[in-house]
Amino acid sequence: MFKELDPILHSQLRLAVVSLLISVQEAEFTFLKEKTNATAGNLSVQINKLKEAGYIDVIKQFKDNYPQTICKITPKGIDAFDEYVKSLQTYLSLKK
Repeated sequence: MFKELDPILHSQLRLAVVSLLISVQEAEFTFLKEKTNATAGNLSVQINKLKEAGYIDVIKQFKDNYPQTICKITPKGIDAFDEYVKSLQTYLSLKK
């Protein structure tokens, strides 16, 4: 009856990161940190978990001699998010 919720996306911060990336496709680490109000350390850990799951790509580069980290949503990440939303909807549909 109920679909299992993706444990990777069921974390509040990881879900917030993926939700942001769904809307903007890619974002700098500083943007994600600002929008989620997360600490740099916690955000780094959660980004690594999303990267290991294949939900995002992480590009590390330099911009004007400063390190820059860019996160991009992957097709697998988009599919996982869509499936997560569908699974949540099965829980919410019982309210009717």
